[in-house]
Amino acid sequence: MDSATSSAPPRPWPLRAGPPEPAGSDPSPPFAWLDAAARRRAEAGLTRRTVPRQVDDALLDLAGNDYLGLLRHPEVVRAAAGAAYAWGAGAGGSRLVTGDTELHGELERELADFYGTEAALVFSSGYAANLAMVTALAAPDEGDAPLIVCDRYNHASLIDATRLAKASGARVSVYDHADPGHAATALADARGRALVLSDTVFSVDGDLTDLVGLAETARGAGAALLLDDAHGLGVVGPGGSGALTLAGLRGAGDVVVSVTLSKSLGAQGGAVLGPRRVIRHLVETARTFVFDTGLAPAAVGAALAALRVLRAEPERAEAVRNRARDLSEGLRERGLTVSDPDAAVVSVIAPTRESALAWRAACLEAGVRVGCFRPPSVPDGRSRLRLTARATLDDAAVRRVLDVVSTTRPG
Repeated sequence: MDSATSSAPPRPWPLRAGPPEPAGSDPSPPFAWLDAAARRRAEAGLTRRTVPRQVDDALLDLAGNDYLGLLRHPEVVRAAAGAAYAWGAGAGGSRLVTGDTELHGELERELADFYGTEAALVFSSGYAANLAMVTALAAPDEGDAPLIVCDRYNHASLIDATRLAKASGARVSVYDHADPGHAATALADARGRALVLSDTVFSVDGDLTDLVGLAETARGAGAALLLDDAHGLGVVGPGGSGALTLAGLRGAGDVVVSVTLSKSLGAQGGAVLGPRRVIRHLVETARTFVFDTGLAPAAVGAALAALRVLRAEPERAEAVRNRARDLSEGLRERGLTVSDPDAAVVSVIAPTRESALAWRAACLEAGVRVGCFRPPSVPDGRSRLRLTARATLDDAAVRRVLDVVSTTRPG
């Protein structure tokens, strides 16, 4: 650990569940139940902890989402620093009060142009963007309660947004993963407004849903199509232009899409893009926009610079897809059960939850950082390593990953 962090105090929480805290004079302290809950999570292998990275970290990172290698790109970093110097460390408030800047508007215009939509709206995170998109568009209005038809494997942010919308009166139906036919069956129950909700590229296995079939299904029922393109921006479509372009939905008036600025663009934040009337509705009604502090100027500046790098260097998108295929094919040749990636994510199935954790630790010890997904985070209940390709990986790095992951496999 570098000198700046070597003397840092330990985290205020335990790395594993310990004995309950003394109750003191109160026989039933209000948080005593948390100790038992922590023990149950530990027994189930679900203890989580943060692990700070070092400034001079020499590990080969295939756990993060820096798909295009722009996180430390000189132009992106300079733009972040320049925006902070010009506008300050934070936005200063809600964008409807004091937190809006010219830079926010500039990023929104360029994102909308890149996706071919009428307008865009930037949020403090991709999670906040998804909550806004779903809850605002599924809000009660005149007529029957709106119906949300949701892919079973959607990201947690979409699931949470659906739960919030349901609490406000929306009806919800879940369809089988990436199955437009089953979605059509669910839509038969619509009695008014309906929304079809799906990731474009799913975060666990990196598979691309049937967007053309899903759009046809939604249009056949007169439903809106709401898509989360967090893992598509910068990776799929010509020059990384996203899943809408790939599926021929660019500029469609019945489609709304959310993106994150923290993956391919290497920054932070999220955005919703779509028809101007949709964006106006979000500005006026979406709680995660109205009541949240605006995205910090440094993140806005970084995302804008990264988007411009992507437009100037569209070959980065093909490079990351090629690297994902190299990883998938190489691991499969070594006898591992691996996903067939449509974007940057490659998953490697592990025998058990415990073996997945041990496998990740062994990779880390060998100098390669990989992700580890296990129940309940994975909807199919199968633990796996999750590798994320990066456009800037060279052949030697790919060979090293293949060697480390294959030689450290469990038993």
